[in-house]
Amino acid sequence: MNSRRLLKKLVPNTYIALVMLFLYLPIIVLIIYSFNSVAKSFIWGGFTFDHYINLFKGSDGSELFDALITTLRIAAIASIASTFIAVVSCLGMEYLNKRLQSTLMNLTYIPNVMPELVTGISFMLLFAFLGIQKGQITLILAHIAFCVPYAVLSISPKLKQLDKNLAEAAMDLGATEWQTLRLVIIPEIMPGILSSILLTFTMSVDDYLVSNFNADSTIQTLPMKIYAMAKFGVNPKMNALTTIMFVVILVLLIISNVSGNKKTAKKNTKK
Repeated sequence: MNSRRLLKKLVPNTYIALVMLFLYLPIIVLIIYSFNSVAKSFIWGGFTFDHYINLFKGSDGSELFDALITTLRIAAIASIASTFIAVVSCLGMEYLNKRLQSTLMNLTYIPNVMPELVTGISFMLLFAFLGIQKGQITLILAHIAFCVPYAVLSISPKLKQLDKNLAEAAMDLGATEWQTLRLVIIPEIMPGILSSILLTFTMSVDDYLVSNFNADSTIQTLPMKIYAMAKFGVNPKMNALTTIMFVVILVLLIISNVSGNKKTAKKNTKK
C-alpha cells in the first residue's frame, strides 16, 4: 500500500518536474550565457557583466535602444487603450440579454485562437483597403485591436464575480451612476484591470507578426530587431536584453500576485 501511494505521488511530481524543466531550461541557459565573456559562442569563457554594460553602446546598441523605446511606447498605449475599451465593452455587455451576451463573448474568443499570421495580414489588408499608409499609427491601431480580446478575458470574470447589490445599494444611498462606477465598480474589478494591463503589455512587447505586417521600413520594434540580429548568429546583447525583459516581467507578476493576495486577505478578514 505504501509503495502504491508513493508511486501515485512520484509519477505526477516527476511529470510536473519534467514539464517545468522543459519550459524553463532554455530561459536558464539564456540567462547563464548572457554573462559569458566569450561573445557569440556557447563555449564558457568566464563570468562578465560586459554585455549588460555595453548593451546600448555602438551602432547596433543605438538601434537596439531605439527599438526598445518604440516597443515600450507602443505597448503602453496599446495596453491602456485596449483595457479601457475592454472595461467599457464588459460593462455594456452586462446590460444585454444572456443569449446576445454569450454570442458576443464567443466572438471575442475567436481572435485569441486565431493565428497571429492571419491577424497581421488581415489588418494589413484592411489598412490598404482604407488607403491608410503604414506607419506608427497603423502599428498602434493593430496592437490595440490585437490586445482587446485578451483584455476582455481578463476583466469579464471579475465583473461576473461583482456583487450587483453593491451598485444598487450605492445608488439607493444617493450616488450617481458616475460615482457608482468610479467608487464602487472600478475598485472591485481593479485586479482584473491590472492583470489586463500587464497581460496586454506583455503581449504587445512580445508580438512580431502583427508588427511586421503593419509597420513600414522606418519603424522597428524590439522583436523585429532581435529577429534581424538572430539571422547573424548568437549575439550576447540579445541574451542580456531578453534576460532583463524576463526579470522585469517576473517582478511585475510577483508584485501583481502579492497585491492581489493582500486584497483578498483583507476582504476575507472584513467578512
